[in-house]
Formats: sequence, C-alpha cells, structure tokens
Amino acid sequence: MTRSSMVAAASALLLMAPAAAGAGEGASGWLSGDWYLTVGVIGLVAPNFEGSKKYLLSAQPIISLGKAGPEARFSSRNDNISLALVDDGHVRAGLTGKFLWGRDNSADELKGLEPVKWGGEAGGFFEFYPTDWMRVRSEIRHGIRSHSGVVADFAADAFYDVTPDVRISGGPRLSLATAKYFDAYYGVDAAESAASGLSEYHPGSGLKSVGVGGAITWKVTDPMTASLFGEYSRLMGPAADSSLVKERGSPDQFMIGVSTSYRFDFSM
Repeated sequence: MTRSSMVAAASALLLMAPAAAGAGEGASGWLSGDWYLTVGVIGLVAPNFEGSKKYLLSAQPIISLGKAGPEARFSSRNDNISLALVDDGHVRAGLTGKFLWGRDNSADELKGLEPVKWGGEAGGFFEFYPTDWMRVRSEIRHGIRSHSGVVADFAADAFYDVTPDVRISGGPRLSLATAKYFDAYYGVDAAESAASGLSEYHPGSGLKSVGVGGAITWKVTDPMTASLFGEYSRLMGPAADSSLVKERGSPDQFMIGVSTSYRFDFSM
C-alpha cells in the first residue's frame, strides 16, 4: 500500500464526518444525546521502547469519550478511540485517533538520538464480521507532532463467550507505515550516528510488523470490565533493518498485562 493510497483512504473517512453532521440537526443537534466516558488503567510488561530488547513494568491510563450508539459485538484493547459514522451491526466505519507518548533518549540504547515528541494519530477505521464469531478491523492514521507519516493496522479476532460474562479472543495482527513514521522511530542520520555510535540508517516505507494477540475479558458488572492480555509481534522491513534494532535491540516484541475500566454514561 502506497502513502498516497493510505492517505486517500483516511481522507475519505474523515470527509464523512461533516456529511454525517449535516444530515442531522447541525453540531448542536449532533452533540445532544447519550454519551459515555470510560476510564481505567493498564498494567503491563512490555519493551522499554518499540524495538528494544529490554522490558519494563509500567502503567498506562485508559480514557475514552464517545457518543453512545449500537453496542459493538466485539472490541479489542488494540482498538483506538473510535467514533462510528456507519453502523448496521455487520459493518462499522468512522473516525479514530490515538495518543502517542513521547520517547526520550534516557535509555542507554537511545543516547545520541533525537527524542520523539508526544503527539497523536488521526484517521479512519473500518470493520466487519465475516461470521458471528470473527471480526476484521483496519485503521489508517496520519501522525500529528510525533511523526508526519501514515500508519495502517489490520487485525482479525475470533471470539468465544465461555460464559455470559467471560470472553476469550485472539488472532493475527499486521501493520504497515510510511517512511516518515520509520524515520521518526528508527532512522539514524549522520549527526545521530556520530553521537550515538549507531550506523547511519535512512528507512523507506513498508511492512512494520506481523504478530498475534489474545485476551480473556471479564464483564465484572455492566459498566466495569477487566481483562488479561498478551501479544507477540515481529518487526519487519524498515523497522527490522534499522541499526537501532540490529545493533542494540530485538525484532521480537512481547507484551503481557492486565487492565480494568469503568464506563460512565451521561446525556447532553
């Protein structure tokens, strides 16, 4: 997938937002109705940074705000904040966004490299259910501040309800990105090479990673959910070829963690 086609797909979904609002009662009419705010925390063991061979125990917040609509039949911790503009129970599409934490150069492996600023990604998502027990989802997002590239994520999850409150799920993952994303996280220019000791590296666009993930989710109460999850991904293409990964990191990336969240419903 080229950068131009990725941007075109994301732009098409973004352009749906004004049309959806115009079809109703304007911005004020769209804001009225039922909304939800989900807050929680994730505790996980994961690489110190993407591409690292060292692992770190950390915690991350869960914050999601959206307008209530038909309840999705399946959701994953990999899903970023989403607003469905199309939802007929079998197909959902709309807007999505992701917050990106910054990456400083305090780790020994990153000494001499330029820090990556905190920022985000914004774009669109599309998902469908080929069967009653599987969901396929894609997200295409453009970087804001942290990088100026485009990232495309694809996932397929099979799910099964062991009990009405306990669900197991899992499936494959695939991610692609453009050169500007890879340059922010994996590139090493001449000045950085001299300062860090890493070989100079100028990445192109391509496959970022392939992997698999799974989770056990428990609906403690109607608004409260807890989960245990694990993932493995193998860095590929421009990411795996980076001198940061080859000389100081690892292409094999593991993650395991637990999360709990609580949903608050309100009306406007």
